[in-house]
Amino acid sequence: MSGAMLVGTLMLYTRIPALTKYYMSELTLELTKVVTDMIPSVTDVMPELPSATGPAIETPKLPF
Repeated sequence: MSGAMLVGTLMLYTRIPALTKYYMSELTLELTKVVTDMIPSVTDVMPELPSATGPAIETPKLPF
């Protein structure tokens, strides 16, 4: 029984880095999807560009 526990523990111990990397990549992917869904796209936020513009606005004169 103790030999099987030793082998099982050794196998689990050697697989921890691979399991951690797998779950971290899955977590990163899921968080990226959630954040992308929460943030509106740039085209929805940006106002439309004007079709015509007027003359330049003069800056106020400084008193000195």
